[in-house]
Amino acid sequence: MKVAYLLYPGFTALDVVGAFQVLAAAPGLESVFVSHEAGPVVDSTGLFPVRARQGVHDVQDADLLVVPGSDRSGAPDDLLVDWLRLVHPSTSWAMAAGTGSLYLAAAGLLAGAEAATHWSAAGNLAGYGVTYSDRRLVRAGNVLTSAGASAGIDLALALLDLSHGPAVAQTVQLILEYDPEPPYDAGSPAKAPADIDEEGRAYYADVRPPSADRQRPGAR
Repeated sequence: MKVAYLLYPGFTALDVVGAFQVLAAAPGLESVFVSHEAGPVVDSTGLFPVRARQGVHDVQDADLLVVPGSDRSGAPDDLLVDWLRLVHPSTSWAMAAGTGSLYLAAAGLLAGAEAATHWSAAGNLAGYGVTYSDRRLVRAGNVLTSAGASAGIDLALALLDLSHGPAVAQTVQLILEYDPEPPYDAGSPAKAPADIDEEGRAYYADVRPPSADRQRPGAR
């Protein structure tokens, strides 16, 4: 089975690395990193390049599709959105971590459905006719979305459950010793202390455009 990871400048590294670490541990999966063209693609920190082995014009199909999010501003890239529309009919499952759901929404793959995303981009989904859900994982047909960054690991395990069965998913969880016990309980707006929530929102106010800046699928 071919797993295609979509890369674009400013992607969130954990969205890709977390999912890759989970899926690469499963049997029978071939990983392909795809971007505009072959070459290094740098993450949102500007410090972590990942090499795309192929450009979008070289990949016409995939069994599993992984789309990362980003904490940078700007609408989804039109060329990559068009590629998602092209490839999706061949996929068994498509998953997006964090704001990667905006790419799937822009491609029309979540029209009329519920989806998760990073809390800071909740309002952006509405511009694509998608209802935001604050659940950590959401399934809409063969499309799975998650909350931000770390939730992508949970999402990849859920995808393994669907593609390989619960025994494989649990074995991979054990191999990775994924048994989180975070030192703080501030991982969502509902749980974070008021001052921490304010700090988080101030950060994203600088990097996220208003939801009105997002366009519906097909708009240019």
